[in-house]
Amino acid sequence: MTTVSLASRSPRVEPEATGDVSLRRTIASEWIKFRTLHSSWYTLGAAAAAVIVLGLVIGYLTSSSTWSTLDAEDQVASAPLQGYLLAQLLVGMLGVLFVTGEYGTGMIRSTFAAVPKRLPVLGAKTTVFSATALVAMTASSFVAFFGAQLFLSADGHGASLADPGALRAVVGVGVYLALIGILGGALGWIVRSTAGAIGALVGLLLVLPAIFQFIPGSFGTTAPKFLPSAGESLLTLAPNPDTLGPWAGLAVLLAWVLGAMTVAAVVVRRRDV
Repeated sequence: MTTVSLASRSPRVEPEATGDVSLRRTIASEWIKFRTLHSSWYTLGAAAAAVIVLGLVIGYLTSSSTWSTLDAEDQVASAPLQGYLLAQLLVGMLGVLFVTGEYGTGMIRSTFAAVPKRLPVLGAKTTVFSATALVAMTASSFVAFFGAQLFLSADGHGASLADPGALRAVVGVGVYLALIGILGGALGWIVRSTAGAIGALVGLLLVLPAIFQFIPGSFGTTAPKFLPSAGESLLTLAPNPDTLGPWAGLAVLLAWVLGAMTVAAVVVRRRDV
């Protein structure tokens, strides 16, 4: 008689395939989160629409106006790119939501359980968001620029990318908006509150510059040069003695982003969640 052991009757359980947590896998995970959320694409689409639609409207209105009566800002090649003023709020809000959304749902606990070192999560979210925002906003900027030229060229006031500073301004829209979104994400990590982080971002971009306008003396004109909005000089060609040059303005914005990300990295590692 043949004896059949219990082990032979039991189904064989294969060991679960596991792999080390790597930045590449963490980025892939964060990309899945981003692309499967409809709100991400709605907000990013709204930002792109703001850049494109306002660019077309500005091109049309500028072409139908008397050129000599226009402000200097509306006569330069970067004029159709002014939609970034609205888009920066949408992209910044998206950067915040991409981080605080997980805190709001409690999913951040599962994320940190899967990636215990935590900093790769911060790096992966930043990589996914910045790459997506940079591509989408740069493409929107090119569409806005060339779309506006359809109206402006008819009256002989069109511009081309070969004009001094034009290409820098068009590409600068994508760079500026991506950096603003990263700054929003950093504030989200620090505050862990959607309302609080968005409020802080709006304060830095809009409220503080407005407040400084009412402060007399040199401080009221000097201090705004060192706010994150200093990066706007990268994408505007209108001369303004009260702002920094394009590369100095970009350096100021980068300093804000790097500083905020450094603080975010410290608090993310030290907090319980």
